[in-house]
Amino acid sequence: MQAAESYFVDFRDVWLAYNDELRAQNHFAVEAIDLHVGHGEFIAIVGPSGCGKSTFMKLATGLKMPSMGKILIDGQPVTGPLKISGMAFQAPSLLPWRTTVDNVLLPLEIVEPHRSQFKQKRKEYETRARALLQKVGLAGYEDKHPWQLSGGMQQRASICRALIHEPKMLLLDEPFGALDAFTREELWCILRDLQAEQKFNVILVTHDLRESVFLADTVYVMSKSPGRFVVKRDIALPRPRDLEITYTREFTDIVHELRGHIGALRQGAGKAGAPIPQ
Repeated sequence: MQAAESYFVDFRDVWLAYNDELRAQNHFAVEAIDLHVGHGEFIAIVGPSGCGKSTFMKLATGLKMPSMGKILIDGQPVTGPLKISGMAFQAPSLLPWRTTVDNVLLPLEIVEPHRSQFKQKRKEYETRARALLQKVGLAGYEDKHPWQLSGGMQQRASICRALIHEPKMLLLDEPFGALDAFTREELWCILRDLQAEQKFNVILVTHDLRESVFLADTVYVMSKSPGRFVVKRDIALPRPRDLEITYTREFTDIVHELRGHIGALRQGAGKAGAPIPQ
């Protein structure tokens, strides 16, 4: 067991009700969340729709404060929105009037300490943004506008925007859900390589079980609302993982196992308070 201070993400019996009235009725969106993630780990969270996955993300970024319990990120109590995190969502949400590189630079214009030195460091920051865009396969598209990019290209730019301020933690909420299968797998590999190189923590929320098994060190299954973690599945597949591994028996067995857990939750088994055995 790791010492508490060595965890990067540390949720201690966290409960969240969205307002005082719901709390008075003991109606929680998530409950009894205990989660301990080491530095540089990649975790994925899966579960039925409406189970509280996105609520968990709001807690992890400090956008929501827990009703009960304590959250520490990088050893510090979470008291508000975190500056050390980056986020990407299913919709890339690029600003249509800005070029790709200017969209990527946006966090540096907003987040301190970069904001106060943006003008004098603009050239340095732009060099960093262009290098990051090249890493994700967008060389030659840096000065294009979002409407000139495909959906997959826009999502690559969105990931660059989430990483430009070199966060310690990347939170991804269904980032590849709207893409075709081939583009999605290309982006899995890009994310795999960036995380291996930069060692930032990742929390990925996804409905795609293959995606979770391919990318994560550990997959957590959430129960139906009120959401809580009922399965923790360590993914012992060797790294670096190539797409060929997704066709192996070992890989598909894990995917089927996770699908079985989620199927049981949908049918009412394994509700909160009754952890599903691994």
